[in-house]
Amino acid sequence: MSAPQAATTQSEAEPQTVFTSKRMKLLKYLPKPELPKWLRTTTRASLRQDLFAGLTGAVVVLPQGVAFAAIAGLPPQYGLYTAMVPAVIAALFGSSHHLISGPTTAISIVVFATLAPLAEPGSAPYIAMALTLAFLAGLIQFGLGVSKLGGLINFVSHSAVVGFTSGAALLIATSQMKHLFGVHLSDSSTFISTWESLADQLPHINPYVLSVGLVTLVVSVAIKKIRPQWPDMLLAMIVGSLFAAGLGVEAHHITLVGAIPSHLPPLSHPQWDLQIVRELASGALAIALLGLIEAVSIARSVALRSGQTLDGNQEFVGQGLSNVVGSFFSAYPASGSFTRSGVNYRAGAKTPMSAIFASLALMLIVLLVAPLAAHLPIAAMAGIILKVAYNLIDFQHIHKIFTATRGGLAVMLVTFLATLLLELEFAIYIGVMLSLLFYLNRTSHPRVVSRVPNPHSPWRMFVTDPDLPECPQLKILRIDGSLYYGSVPHVESKLKDLLEQKAHQKNLLVIGSGINFTDLSGAELLLRESVRRREQGGHLFLYDIKEQVRGMFKRSGCIQTIREDHLFQSKTEAISTIVSHYLDGAICEKCPAQVFMECPYASKPKNDADGTSEPQPVKAVPLSDP
Repeated sequence: MSAPQAATTQSEAEPQTVFTSKRMKLLKYLPKPELPKWLRTTTRASLRQDLFAGLTGAVVVLPQGVAFAAIAGLPPQYGLYTAMVPAVIAALFGSSHHLISGPTTAISIVVFATLAPLAEPGSAPYIAMALTLAFLAGLIQFGLGVSKLGGLINFVSHSAVVGFTSGAALLIATSQMKHLFGVHLSDSSTFISTWESLADQLPHINPYVLSVGLVTLVVSVAIKKIRPQWPDMLLAMIVGSLFAAGLGVEAHHITLVGAIPSHLPPLSHPQWDLQIVRELASGALAIALLGLIEAVSIARSVALRSGQTLDGNQEFVGQGLSNVVGSFFSAYPASGSFTRSGVNYRAGAKTPMSAIFASLALMLIVLLVAPLAAHLPIAAMAGIILKVAYNLIDFQHIHKIFTATRGGLAVMLVTFLATLLLELEFAIYIGVMLSLLFYLNRTSHPRVVSRVPNPHSPWRMFVTDPDLPECPQLKILRIDGSLYYGSVPHVESKLKDLLEQKAHQKNLLVIGSGINFTDLSGAELLLRESVRRREQGGHLFLYDIKEQVRGMFKRSGCIQTIREDHLFQSKTEAISTIVSHYLDGAICEKCPAQVFMECPYASKPKNDADGTSEPQPVKAVPLSDP
């Protein structure tokens, strides 16, 4: 082959090599199913347990799906559709072995709050927008997962979640009052207006409708208490339907749900209208955040019991794909279900195959049992939804928040009130923003703690005790928190006040064990403190600092001013060097405190033959700075 031909062949091959390299880099960031990881651990015994857990979950979700669809303002079958395909996709791409995705209470009420002002609940445009909402929320979740931002969910405090779910529970219960009492409300657009309209309609309550709802509710509570392993909601709905039939449905104007189509989820697609996307964007973001908070929180709570290690980013990807794919199979926004996930774990599920079995079993049940929903009274569903709403309120954590911190209590109460009085998506944003504000306020005010040697300890361990004597020449502080641009003003103010109040303590030793991170602003803060101390005739010393902090000193050039020999790895090295080289020996010899073992007349640990020792003077040799 001639040289020009070789050059031509090589030049033709280069673009292909570059393209292949870029394609491989791109594929590295694409999500991969978790199936190969847990499929290797699957056995016949685990498949048997997963099958039983899946069948149990399918029975549980049947009444739940119908109830949640009603909360979302959708026909009953859409709650069942949402429990089918999204659960399979989330199981294949998520990292949790026990999390079951599908319709949830909180997501359903946010869907209703987002779409009710835009279209008539249950209408074709309403359903189309619900599917579009699932697609948009899934895209946001998927994007966060692919971008490796799974850790962001940790910044949303549990107090905000508890406040939102408690408020959502009251909204859910309020929305069912007209169905429970059998009345028509003139205005049910807000929480307050609903109760005002209900008060006007009290003389017109239908006692037969109310009795159906209460009987269903009481039966469900009783079964759960007496036989907790039984499907209480399903059995209660059957009892409520039989009770309504015995009273006479038509004679007493008891409204029924109507027939549910007995077929699998039909193919669908989101709306691509840019105007609709703009109208749904805010609600989609709120649903995406809430869905991720629900799913990750539930997955973590179950993982604590099962001992499984979770991948937050993979959970984001799984939830995102479940909503994106689900929107093409008639599913409205889904998330992790606490009830179904808990049942799945307690039923002995070992792998995500249980979620796949549950979806397949639900499809079979829908094909066979769906027509029987025509005999289900809406009042019976209202009774079940009231029970679901009650279970949504976490009384245990509410009590803990009330007795723990004022910040957490403020976040919970504000989020709770915002949920009741404002649009739900704004309530979520308020909860998230308050959580971030309290977090930033806390991290921007790290504790600056004074430390002194404990004379009762053989090795003079450092403690925080204002009654113990301090060295008159050396102040010891511990900073508990990161030094970054947000915390620098607070810490610098503390250090300046300290230098003004105790000018005689010209030397400062900072214990860095609590400083996990520092940025350039934090490094420059310590540099300025070092300069101030030297102008007063003293020094700044640090010990037990982490490698990240030391690395920032070196990269920023601050190490030249702070000085490498002023950074110590151990307490013994730090104190012995400071006492012998940087303190005034004349002051040390006359000091009555003798707080350090290295002080000239400090008592040393007993080490002679008879168990006693006399104080031995240690001569201090001051060194001049270069």
